[in-house]
Amino acid sequence: MKKAELQQEAASIRRSLFDQGYLDEQFEELEGLRDDSNPNFEEEIVNLFYNDSARMINNLERALTRSPMQFDKLDDYMHQFKGSCSGIGAKRVKLECSRFHECCAARDAEGCIRTFQQVKHEYTTLKRQLQTYFQVAKQADA
Repeated sequence: MKKAELQQEAASIRRSLFDQGYLDEQFEELEGLRDDSNPNFEEEIVNLFYNDSARMINNLERALTRSPMQFDKLDDYMHQFKGSCSGIGAKRVKLECSRFHECCAARDAEGCIRTFQQVKHEYTTLKRQLQTYFQVAKQADA
């Protein structure tokens, strides 16, 4: 593929991530911090997020299997995860985190489990799409 085609494809993927509600303006803020000394800044921040969030997801998974369910602890874990999601502009993941919070507040164990599965789905989908975007963007810049 030609450089111009790759740039167009990267722009299209990026636009799609915003149009579909996967990303919000915080991601644009990250992009604005990129400079010549660190041209992959937002990718590095997103990778740090994914490395750190794996631990948070594991904590949530373990806490969801405890009986009785400790809703306050679950809510604390999810609040931390949501904060990390906010830092990269993961809009749809944040929305599901808010739904999880509502289930915790209602002491709805089944709702927590169901919503957590949706959190993981949105998280995985965003991760896959961002990996594709960053890969195409690198090829376009090569």
